Amino acid sequence: MKAIDLHTHSTCSDGTFSVEELMDYAHEKGLAAIALTDHDTVKGLERADTYVKEKYPDMEFVPGIEFSTVNEGKDVHVVGLYVNYKDQEFLDTIDSYMNSRIQRNIKMCDKLRDEAGIDISYEILTEMFPKTVITRAHFAKYMLEKGYVSSKQEVFDRFIGDDCPYYVPRENITPEMAIEAIVKNGGVPILAHPVLYHMSDAKLEALVVRLMEVGLAGLEAIYSTYEAYEERQMKELAERHGLLISGGSDFHGDNKPKIDLGVGLGKLFVPENILEQIKKYS
Repeated sequence: MKAIDLHTHSTCSDGTFSVEELMDYAHEKGLAAIALTDHDTVKGLERADTYVKEKYPDMEFVPGIEFSTVNEGKDVHVVGLYVNYKDQEFLDTIDSYMNSRIQRNIKMCDKLRDEAGIDISYEILTEMFPKTVITRAHFAKYMLEKGYVSSKQEVFDRFIGDDCPYYVPRENITPEMAIEAIVKNGGVPILAHPVLYHMSDAKLEALVVRLMEVGLAGLEAIYSTYEAYEERQMKELAERHGLLISGGSDFHGDNKPKIDLGVGLGKLFVPENILEQIKKYS
């Protein structure tokens, strides 16, 4: 059975592979299917879809997105699979969410400049990284290149990680809002990498149950950084609630150099048969 990867990023958000390079690499890796799930944007999906259909008819392309949302002051991500990237209402929703991201980035730049003495602004970041969705990974790359830190990880550990002094959460965008937008669009909403939220078992289950009420369809139960017992727990949680199982590497290219497409840290395997259930749902 071939592998698939349903969580990847390109230069349209915070990956370092162009859309075409990512599709080439997926085919080179022998994947049966690949989803492109850039942060809060679908602008690479038509290019990827056309490119794969023309060049790799033996590989399936799954149009997707990863919404960044806030739950109780913490980031929670929702992946949408099989989204209709030409749906104007969906595009309008994404634009409204993007405005929230921009305001958050501006505030984070202001805090870093005014309180940490770092010469940074949203204008500087957009000039350095044109035509892309600015994420915290871009903050990290800038601060490393300018010599404010010795590694990208230091940026998240000291400055803009979720519990750091210069972190600013997104405003107004809840997981429910993202799920409702995906459902209305006809896509399949998946709770991304739930283990990474470091919730208690009871709290995570309560979140899952709450999100099911607005249409949550599945959990990312297979993921690059999960231990075997964590993958087992996520699969059991999904089974308990009749949810789909999804999985992916969260490939970002050089921005996450230890994570490789399709295999994550080396042991990841997302079997192609799980895609059949996701397709049936969509």
